[in-house]
Amino acid sequence: MSGPRPIAVLAEDEEFSRLVAADMLTALGFEVLEAEHAQGALQHLEACDGAVLLYTDINMPGTMDGRALANAVRARWPETRIIVCSGCDPREATALPEEAHFIAKPCGEKLVRKALKALHLH
Repeated sequence: MSGPRPIAVLAEDEEFSRLVAADMLTALGFEVLEAEHAQGALQHLEACDGAVLLYTDINMPGTMDGRALANAVRARWPETRIIVCSGCDPREATALPEEAHFIAKPCGEKLVRKALKALHLH
């Protein structure tokens, strides 16, 4: 019998995009904790003291966007890998932590699988 599935925290405000990403990450072997905004993602991360993966959009409602979330996660849980999947201009991704992997939307499982491999998670 296999052990527990690694935890991925997914932060995406668009419901359809969140559902698609959650299904994809589940199919890739993760237990997915979903959040509609960065604050919800931080609550998930605090409850489980980090996760192996943060998968986030950049543009989200609230006081913290995906860039700030990624930087907060890097500072607090440096072992958590980060994938940012966003429809923003890729130049906006320059403020992300150096180790974060940026994927432009729309993205499919092939690109996410490639990012996971680069982050040593797949």
